Amino acid sequence: MVMQQGGARGSTGVRTGGNYVALERGVIDELNRARTDPSGYATEIERDLQYYQGDLFRRPGDESFLQTHEGAAAAREAIRVLRQTKPLPALRVSPGIALATRDHVNDQAPRGLMNHKGTDGSMAWDRVSRYGEWKSKISENMTFGAATAHDVVSELLIDDGITDRGHRKNILDAQVKLVGASCGPHKSFRVMCDIVHAGGFVEHDK
Repeated sequence: MVMQQGGARGSTGVRTGGNYVALERGVIDELNRARTDPSGYATEIERDLQYYQGDLFRRPGDESFLQTHEGAAAAREAIRVLRQTKPLPALRVSPGIALATRDHVNDQAPRGLMNHKGTDGSMAWDRVSRYGEWKSKISENMTFGAATAHDVVSELLIDDGITDRGHRKNILDAQVKLVGASCGPHKSFRVMCDIVHAGGFVEHDK
C-alpha cells in the first residue's frame, strides 16, 4: 500500500462565483485531459508563459494573481515533462471518495485551514475509509485560491516551489484509477479544492 500526500498550493486575490459543483466537474475533466493528452495540455500551459512577470503570474484584465517561487521556470519544466509523458487512462469518479473530499473541505475551508490532517486527526486514507475500502494506493492534492478548473490543475502540474513535484506525480500516476474531488468557499483563500486519487475503491453497502 502506498499512502501519499502532495502538499497544498495557495494563491491570493481570486474571485469565484460560487458554482462549486461546476468547478468540481471541471477539475475532473481537466485532470483527465492532462492524463489522456499530456502533450496537448503542455501546449495550454505554454500559452500561459506570456503572463509571467518575474515571479508574478497575472492574466491581463484579471484581478486574480499568483505569487510564485520559481516564475516561468517551473512551468517550462512541467511542459517538458508533459510532452515526455505517454497518455494515461482517464480516472473514474468514485462517489465514496468524493464524499471523503467533501468532508475535508467542510472541515478545513470554514476555519481557514490548509492541512492534510483534519481537525479530528484524520488523513485522506482515514476519511476515504469511512465510505469504503481503498486499494493499492491513495494520494491527495489540495489547492487554495485557484478559482477555475484550468488553474487548479495547471498549478498542480507546474507544482511551483515543491521540490519533489509531488502534486504532478500524483496526477500522472499510472497506478491510480479513481478520483473524487470537492471544492468550496475558503475563509482565507476564497476557494479550496481537495482531490483524492486511489488505485481502487470498494464502496460500503448502503
